[in-house]
Amino acid sequence: MSVVLVTGAAGLIGSEAVEFFIMQGFDVVGIDNNMRQMFFGDEGTTVWNSERLKKVYQQKYTHLDADIRDKGQINQIFSKYKENIVLIIHTAAQPSHDWAVRDPYTDFSVNANGTLNLLEAMRVYCPEAVFIFTSTNKVYGDRPNTLPFVEMENRWEISPTHVYVDGIREDMSVDQCLHSLFGSSKLAADILVQEYGRYFNFKTFSLRCGVLSGSRQSGVQLHGFTNYLIKCNVLSIPYTILGYKGKQVRDVIHSSDVIRAFYCIFQNPRRGGEVYNLGGGRHSNISILEAIALSECITGQKFCFQYSDKARVGDHIWYISNLERFQNHYPNWKLQYTIEDIFEEIFSSNKKRWKSM
Repeated sequence: MSVVLVTGAAGLIGSEAVEFFIMQGFDVVGIDNNMRQMFFGDEGTTVWNSERLKKVYQQKYTHLDADIRDKGQINQIFSKYKENIVLIIHTAAQPSHDWAVRDPYTDFSVNANGTLNLLEAMRVYCPEAVFIFTSTNKVYGDRPNTLPFVEMENRWEISPTHVYVDGIREDMSVDQCLHSLFGSSKLAADILVQEYGRYFNFKTFSLRCGVLSGSRQSGVQLHGFTNYLIKCNVLSIPYTILGYKGKQVRDVIHSSDVIRAFYCIFQNPRRGGEVYNLGGGRHSNISILEAIALSECITGQKFCFQYSDKARVGDHIWYISNLERFQNHYPNWKLQYTIEDIFEEIFSSNKKRWKSM
């Protein structure tokens, strides 16, 4: 019996990973204690998703209501499955840089200390396992905002002659810039994952993701940009654009494309603490204004929004991932979802559920 251990198993990426690896024939142990509800209220709960996984995959899926901050709990889990764990997918996090300001201790204990607990448990109990961490582009802080931008009608764009015209590479510095507390805690975790790979020669991977999206995300105001935006459109909830004239650009990657990247890594893992930028790249990206227009086109409803000049602290004006390094190492991986595909799926999968809430 080969076991895949997934933290944040009821979240967007975690639940997609659970289903994918079960379909590949693995047993999956999921860790999720629904802290998302504590972060974002009832609207952010993932209980509905964990209950679905337990019901549908009861023979192959074991769900554990454990806290990654609790070293004792984590060691107990790893000790029980130590002979069988072949892959650890770590998606559990406090995911909002706005929320982190409210409680920096909790933010850091989840993002940094929780990651350390998992890495140490792997070192003790299953050092040959593959460890994949969903990091974030926020580890670069506001460094991307120093790039030369050109203002267009509905978006900011990077100067066409700049070295990052095809997206931001992994060689961008993470030093001497403003990160936000969330960005700092995720960077601490990111570096730990790298260090366990390099110091112990483990198979660890930090994937610095852009906007993660998909139909099963519980989008809320502080996290889950695409889902929350479309939900606001469907339910006529006023949406507030925060700064940059609404022209700030994000690349968006579908959860299915992320999981296929995980699988490519697992099939051919590299040692030494690899780092990859992983997002929609030039294939799938959008500004806020463009997202509003696309949502209106898909839903057939007028969007209700207001504008505030106050941008989020450390927020990016423009961020598109350069995927070249990952694709060079894993040439069989290609993005399958466009931004239009993602918006269509979110709307068609959730419109009835949202309207019944």
